[in-house]
Amino acid sequence: MKKYLLLFIIAVFAMSCSKKVEVKGKITGGSPLERIELIEASGVATLPLMNIGVNKDGTFTGNFDAPKSGMYLLSYGGKRNLIYLKGGQKLEISGNAMTFPTEYVITGDAKNNNDFFMATQKYLATYAQTVNMNELMTKDEKTFLKGIEKVQADVNKNIDENVKKFSPDNEVVTWKKNDLSTTLLTILNQYEMGHKQMGNPSFKVTKAFTDFTNKLEENKDVLVKEHPLYREYLLTKMSPDFQKYAQAKTAGKKDVTTSELFTEYLKKNQKDLSQTAKDYLLAFVMAQSDIHPGSPEKTVEKIKKIIDEDIKDATIKEDLKKIQFAINGFKIGEQAPEASLVKADGKSYNLSENKGKPYLLAFYASWNPYIGEATIPVLKEVVNFYKSKMNFVFVNVDDTKDQFVKTSSSLLKGITGTNVYGENGLNSDIAKKYGVYGFKLPCFIVVDKDGKIASKPFFNLGDPELVTVLDKQTGLSAPKVNPNVQLQPGLGMDPAVVAAQQQQAAGQQAPQQQANPQPAQTK
Repeated sequence: MKKYLLLFIIAVFAMSCSKKVEVKGKITGGSPLERIELIEASGVATLPLMNIGVNKDGTFTGNFDAPKSGMYLLSYGGKRNLIYLKGGQKLEISGNAMTFPTEYVITGDAKNNNDFFMATQKYLATYAQTVNMNELMTKDEKTFLKGIEKVQADVNKNIDENVKKFSPDNEVVTWKKNDLSTTLLTILNQYEMGHKQMGNPSFKVTKAFTDFTNKLEENKDVLVKEHPLYREYLLTKMSPDFQKYAQAKTAGKKDVTTSELFTEYLKKNQKDLSQTAKDYLLAFVMAQSDIHPGSPEKTVEKIKKIIDEDIKDATIKEDLKKIQFAINGFKIGEQAPEASLVKADGKSYNLSENKGKPYLLAFYASWNPYIGEATIPVLKEVVNFYKSKMNFVFVNVDDTKDQFVKTSSSLLKGITGTNVYGENGLNSDIAKKYGVYGFKLPCFIVVDKDGKIASKPFFNLGDPELVTVLDKQTGLSAPKVNPNVQLQPGLGMDPAVVAAQQQQAAGQQAPQQQANPQPAQTK
């Protein structure tokens, strides 16, 4: 009996510690060309945790390791919504392709938490129509605060009513109340800034206003960890001071990154800010300003140094390294890693078979939009021009080998090169080693004759920089082309995007941001 009891305890413990989330469901009218993605919504520069396809009958199944219990961004067909998940859960979700995931039905482990969450979201959408916020913003401070306190009381009352109705976990209830606090803080800041901009730059709020603000910010570190919009709120408040600091520091200087300036600013001008808040805000600014496909190598190295030396939180540090690698790729001159690849006939393939001749690695998938009409015609021209001096390796990351065989034999028919498959698609060995995600497809990387990385990842075959690299590796001089092939919008890469998506899903409006790379500023 003791033996069986021990086994039961071990089994329960293993389940409680499991990070794996099993996902399955059906989208009525779903298309195999659309993908379902899940992204951890509160992190910084987060990458997709799961990218799965939909079968012809609309069904889908997959799993991922949840880094934490909390909100996740669910996307499909250009639409997004938030969903609350815990490690070890089985998520069963369904909907209609016309509205999913804006609307969904959940059964299984995640039902109570998400029924609660959806009910509060629906209430907010309806309630927002009853509050004339623009008019409230013009009122005197006492009237404004009274109106905001009523909003807080009404929404909290609804939250409490839904707690009784759905019996959600305490964590999701706390998240929802903190989300409300973050939204109210944003409104309070807009009120203060608005009155200063309306011809009264010396406008100051009263102690009652400050006390109410401080009460909403009682759990600052929790807010900054869980709510991207709170990070935007803090950056908005800092923005005027930071802009003055940046202008003074950059006078007569070139090649100074926003991340460098903001790192110095936090150290010198925000000494009272917790290290946790500094890490999240610095990561926010780096992802917004300096981690992007066009970053020069010098900037990439500067950002790596800041991540290593100034970010203290291990999780944030790791997330930033992952997103920088996904966007900027290997350092030029690094050895191109081997990976598990297989040909259509089942024989294994090694990238080292190309040694002695440069080659172009091209990653693609059948569900990648526009690849047939936009990329393939240009790829044919590129291959035909350079094939005498270099090799071409086309790496398919479809979900199954059968789909790879169909896709490669039709899409790449007649194009010189080696067709190979990364088993398990985006979860394959090669996808992980080369930082390949759905938003990066198609993706092109040049490797030299010695098997070393010769380029950053490219997403446009007509990129003049890519043509320069190909010419250098082959000794040829290609005619210039300019196909309209661009990197697809990345999901979750930018914390500002995550914050905006969260608020859109909640029926709220996120602060507008400046076009120039500075901390977000409400207009």
